[in-house]
Amino acid sequence: MTHRDQLKRLLLERSVRFGNFMLASGASSTYYIDARPTTMSAEGQMLVGQVGFDMVRESGLEPTHIGGLTMGADPISYAIAHRSHLEGQPIDGFSVRKEAKHYGTGNRIEGGLDLSSRCLVIEDTLTTGKSTLAAIEALREHGVTLVGVLALVDRSENAKELFGEIGLPLLSIFSATELLEKT
Repeated sequence: MTHRDQLKRLLLERSVRFGNFMLASGASSTYYIDARPTTMSAEGQMLVGQVGFDMVRESGLEPTHIGGLTMGADPISYAIAHRSHLEGQPIDGFSVRKEAKHYGTGNRIEGGLDLSSRCLVIEDTLTTGKSTLAAIEALREHGVTLVGVLALVDRSENAKELFGEIGLPLLSIFSATELLEKT
């Protein structure tokens, strides 16, 4: 069983629920994917780090930094960053808050980004892409270069087209259809 197959199994065991759910987009759905029980587990960290790093490396996007909106993107970003270091091809992590802190440095973005940073934006479960756009907007205001978006699971609800319109390729580890298909 490949690391990707193991990650799929873990997502199905820990993160997929069936029923009637309201999504952050406002749409209703008969299934819900909360990736955090998977991505925050020890096994999930190893798997998402390896599978995610392999996908990033094969994409040719060459980011220097990887991250997204806290909290869904954080465990994925940090797992990939960790794996990248082990592979001798370091990609640093970052986090984007929904709004700037009102104390300390007042940062909205943490992770040492500068104007030379090439950022790949991470999303755990991607539906319409509107919440990911908040991270993209903050990063653009920060002055970094954006190279693309990586989703653990893409629900395939037009986010690819949305990101394409702003010049960002979308990489998906799984589509929701693939994740939910019977194996």
